[in-house]
Amino acid sequence: YGIAGSTNVTGDQVKKLDILSNDLVINMLKSSFSTCVIVSEENKDAVIVETEKRGKYIVCIDPLDGSSNIDCLVSIGTIFAIYRKVSPDEPSGKDALQPGRNLVAAGYALYGSATMLVLATSAGGVNCFMLDPAIGEFILVDRDVKIKKKGNIYSLNEGYAKYFDPAVTEYLKKKKFPEDGSSPYGGRYIGSMVADVHRTLVYGGIFLYPANSKSPKGKLRLLYECNPMAFVIEKAGGIATTGHQAILDIVPEDIHQRVPIVLGSPDDVKEYLEIVKKHSAK
Repeated sequence: YGIAGSTNVTGDQVKKLDILSNDLVINMLKSSFSTCVIVSEENKDAVIVETEKRGKYIVCIDPLDGSSNIDCLVSIGTIFAIYRKVSPDEPSGKDALQPGRNLVAAGYALYGSATMLVLATSAGGVNCFMLDPAIGEFILVDRDVKIKKKGNIYSLNEGYAKYFDPAVTEYLKKKKFPEDGSSPYGGRYIGSMVADVHRTLVYGGIFLYPANSKSPKGKLRLLYECNPMAFVIEKAGGIATTGHQAILDIVPEDIHQRVPIVLGSPDDVKEYLEIVKKHSAK
């Protein structure tokens, strides 16, 4: 609670709780003896696990997503992505530069009205576990979750409307002033990616953090925000894209790389992609 007075490698204000969460998650991962490289939003370089504690997995984490919402008690969460180490070399940050298609598992914990762990695995679907504080265990509450084919909610920061691409502006206009006589979409934006994506998973609809003239590469980070969320959404039957390619197909070049992201119900994302295609052809 409160600001620690520094900014992290990607320029966000760091709060004390971020630092605590980061230390806690990294220490737990090290003591699990199952990881060799840990990439965190809070660390400029990849954390290489001590030789005697190494395992075969690479974990990318956003230890506390939505930290700008800490002081006003809005839902925040932890995002994680797990890869297998593929190179025989000494572990390094390069081991984390794998496309999302290689993920073994990914998901997030959401600290809201209850604490929920959402886990997607390469072999299975998406399962949701609720923390039962009475016994200190996560209980399976939703098995093989699927997203709605089409929703009625759009979610993005409209404060940046001045900087939007024409395709985004046109898509939003269609949602607010439908030409076919249908009801307009509801607008919901929390500002914690975990909370916004979880609502999209549960209720359907579309979440957008597109590129704009101010952030031409987008703002959210590929390794520990976009890839894990794209993995969850795709496993639930949804789509996650930059607008030009699937998020999970991107080969990362840098551990803190940013990408534009649009994800959600398949019909909603396809409609957005049609508009992007139309504008790209101009």
